Amino acid sequence: MTAQPPAAEPAGEPAGDPGVEVSVARPGGLSYLRIPAPDAAALAAFYHAVFGWTTDGDTDMPNFADGTRHVIGHFQSDLPVAGDGGVRPYVYVERIDEALRKIKAHGGEVTVPPFPEGNLWVALFRDPAGNVIGVWQQGARP
Repeated sequence: MTAQPPAAEPAGEPAGDPGVEVSVARPGGLSYLRIPAPDAAALAAFYHAVFGWTTDGDTDMPNFADGTRHVIGHFQSDLPVAGDGGVRPYVYVERIDEALRKIKAHGGEVTVPPFPEGNLWVALFRDPAGNVIGVWQQGARP
């Protein structure tokens, strides 16, 4: 079976394909994720509240765009939650401690507190669905 590329909602200037946003259509760039979500609407609300991702009101399979609009995707209830396994995305944040406070306030769990990695600070959290995701910040923590 051959996987078909996901359809994207137009929100910027077209890049060859009138249905694909310029910031998403970057050769070699990561552009689309399907995030496992037993309660897709609730997980969409979590990522919107914590990271400011834009989401639509679809309760069955909400779509999203990250803060840069370079990555789009869907929250999908028909995918098994990977937990600690599988590919682990990391979200860049300006203030890691503030991001972790928001994560906890909205039902997530910090699984690995911030630790230095060169001039970065990195942490892991489990979202309300059970997916383990990373966050990172460049530079010193205030």
